[in-house]
This record gives sequence, structure tokens and C-alpha cells, in this order.
Amino acid sequence: MDKEILQVYFICGTANCPEGKFLEILEAAFKSGVTCFQFREKGANALKGDEKVVLARKVKELCRKYQIPLIINDDVDLALEIDADGIHLGQDDLPITKARQLFPNKIIGLSVGSTIEYQRSPVKLVDYIGVGPIFPTSSKNDAGEVIGLKVLTKIRNDNREIPIVAIGGITFGDVVAIKQSGADGVAVISAIAQSKQVEVDTQRLSSFFD
Repeated sequence: MDKEILQVYFICGTANCPEGKFLEILEAAFKSGVTCFQFREKGANALKGDEKVVLARKVKELCRKYQIPLIINDDVDLALEIDADGIHLGQDDLPITKARQLFPNKIIGLSVGSTIEYQRSPVKLVDYIGVGPIFPTSSKNDAGEVIGLKVLTKIRNDNREIPIVAIGGITFGDVVAIKQSGADGVAVISAIAQSKQVEVDTQRLSSFFD
């Protein structure tokens, strides 16, 4: 997998955006420097069933328009149904060995929240790992304990090859330090989804990787 895909990795679902603005925000971000998109439709009012599938197909159309890989968070059935480019799994989701059987030629990402999780994970079977939360975040209720840059650095020093995207509470002021700690990119939710100037802020994130 091309590590550059991870540079500006946008994660979003309808719950992360102002009501009715989801697709509008996606398109603004996609044309402004997003390199990968993860559809994460979770939360109290998250779409389910056919509504979720219909929206996911619209997301896929946008991703194709801007040539951005589409990753589905956790939902194996949805990823298969819409033929997404990949899937992202947590430590307690579908085992990676089974995921690789289902998605032999797709991108598989795995969340890693500590050095112990990293050591226990079959990282040779995945295409990238999402390391975090690096900083406190309010975007994900299940984000886990903050690990800081030291854990990111340890994982990178242990494995120079695995593509790494950092996640969790990342702001513009953190990007340089995150890159210096070994990450290939940054994954953000609110930095784009809650931005009052989506195109400008996405371009600003992208500029760190020029």
C-alpha cells in the first residue's frame, strides 16, 4: 500500500457533522486534499439498514469522483455490499485472519491503542495501523486511554515498514511532532467535520505533507 494514502485521513459519519451537511462537507474536503476517507456511521442517531447502504453508495460515488480510497469502519457486510476499497477494524472486531480471508486484495487497517496491543496484533496481515488516541478526543466515545507521542515513537522504532496513521485529538499544531514521531499521516474527525471553513482547513492539513 502507498503510505501517502494516509497523509490526510478523514474519518466521518453523519453524527460528526451539522445536520444535513454530511455530503457537502465530504465533497469540500475531498477536493481540498483528503487522501483517504473512512466512513464511520456510529452514534445514537446513526443510520442503519438500507438508509446506511444508500448513503454509503453516495459516499463511494464521491470517493470515485475524487479518486480517494473508501474505507468502511467495522461493518464487514457493508464493505462487501458496496465493494469498498477496504475496512478498518478495532481490536475487538472481526479477527484479522478472517478479515484477510474476506478481503484478500483490499486495504485492511487495524486500531492499536498501546504497545501491548501492537505486540499482540498480527500486523503482517494488515496494510496499516491506526495508532492512538494520541491526545484527548471527544469525537469517539470508545477511543480508549490517551497514549501520547511516546507510544507512537516506540511502535515506529520497532517496525520501520508498517504504514502508520496517528489518530485522536489532533490539531494543526500537532502535525509536525506527529510526523517526527514516525507517523505517515494524521487521521482527523472534528478538525474537518466541525470546521467553519472546510476547504481552507483541509488544504492546511495537506500542506504539512507537501
